[in-house]
Amino acid sequence: MFSKACEYGIRASTYIALNSLDGKRVSLKEIAEKIDSPVAFTAKVLQQLTKNKIIDSVKGAYGGFEIEIENISKIKLDQIVYAIDGNNVYAGCGLGLKKCNADKPCPVHDKFVQIRNDLRSMLENTSLFEMTEGLEEGLTYLRR
Repeated sequence: MFSKACEYGIRASTYIALNSLDGKRVSLKEIAEKIDSPVAFTAKVLQQLTKNKIIDSVKGAYGGFEIEIENISKIKLDQIVYAIDGNNVYAGCGLGLKKCNADKPCPVHDKFVQIRNDLRSMLENTSLFEMTEGLEEGLTYLRR
């Protein structure tokens, strides 16, 4: 459902949030390694997230990426998805048809509408803080 860039964006934001909660900035190289993403591709994704004010980039010898602690519980996954993929995840046909709508639906149109609505609800109601829960204890993972 998500583009590869969006998947990496969610994972990178979660990793940055986890470290920000501990008062740490993380480097591009560390993020790419921890989320199993190519460095150059990760850089482009982080650039989009910075441009959309989801993460902060600090330059210099002690620089890196961070998120202000008070924002970690405010940032929702839908903001990350929108910053990278726009609204594409909520549009389009479940079978990839160019023209699919309620008037001329594909065989899965009505079921896919419900799936998209559920996805939107989950993304709008899941914070970065929630995404960090369980990571340190090894209950959830960003890389396999």
